Amino acid sequence: VFLPKKSSTMSDALPVTEELTQFNKGKLKKTNTKEKNILPTKDDIAQEKKEKGQGSS
Repeated sequence: VFLPKKSSTMSDALPVTEELTQFNKGKLKKTNTKEKNILPTKDDIAQEKKEKGQGSS
């Protein structure tokens, strides 16, 4: 069970501010993100509507 330190409570903002100023971004690992669910374009939607219209006739 993880319990936060007393200094990291919301009511005690000064230590959190100190931790943020001392944070070293250089220790973070570089990540590459890739879009998995690409939204359809206007043309894609029009094409799908056209296909649906032909299939129901």
